[in-house]
Amino acid sequence: MKINTMAEMMAAGETPEVLFWVGCAGSFDQRAQKITKAFAAILDKVGMKFAILGKEEACTGDPARRAGNEFLFQMMAYQNIQVLNGYGIKKIVTTCPHCFNTLKNEYPELGGAYEVLHHTTLLQQLIDEGKIKLKEGGAFKGKKISYHDSCYLGRANDIYEAPRKILEALDAELVEMKRCKSNGLCCGAGGAQMFKEDEPGNKRINIERADEALETGAGFIAAACPFCNTMITDGVKNREKENEVAVLDIAEMIAASMQ
Repeated sequence: MKINTMAEMMAAGETPEVLFWVGCAGSFDQRAQKITKAFAAILDKVGMKFAILGKEEACTGDPARRAGNEFLFQMMAYQNIQVLNGYGIKKIVTTCPHCFNTLKNEYPELGGAYEVLHHTTLLQQLIDEGKIKLKEGGAFKGKKISYHDSCYLGRANDIYEAPRKILEALDAELVEMKRCKSNGLCCGAGGAQMFKEDEPGNKRINIERADEALETGAGFIAAACPFCNTMITDGVKNREKENEVAVLDIAEMIAASMQ
């Protein structure tokens, strides 16, 4: 795929409609790279003019701040804000709720004010506008799908409807877990927990959450966050159900169902 960087676009005297913030997981994690590709392919297909920062993109600093290293967070944030403001970026879309929350809610006080969208919101807009056309009787028609609410998308930013509307557009049967929406259970990765050993307890939180998803009897567990995807996939593998239940990002489901 040929994806333009901001530097290349500016050199050609063009400006993108939206900057796609890829994030660390989407750049380096092999599983999350598939989500990045699926989302980029969708934007490409609908003819949206977008760019990435490429090597100029650094981590938003979310894990550093959540782990208590405020100094490192501010250093990373200022570096990113200089780059974004230098290019005159107005609108950003990201597939990671952690990047989304940090860019949207924490960068403004450091001088970085942008319109920030999570990819589920943008995908829902594109479906509503008729730009994303889905196949009749696609791969998920009539299939049971359970959706896991990411903490930074749901409770932190009140985005519950967009991902569910997208799943309904796939003609699938949405089966909710006992704990969902504002009462959803964390997958265990938020707040920089993704990068450390968990505290001693009698059950790992990601296994607890995977069990809740498996109890619904759904053949697919939909997530909208690379961290959640990793944690729930691990939980499903722990229960040796990976051959029966697939954990997919909403972007991957749309990419597989587009005309």
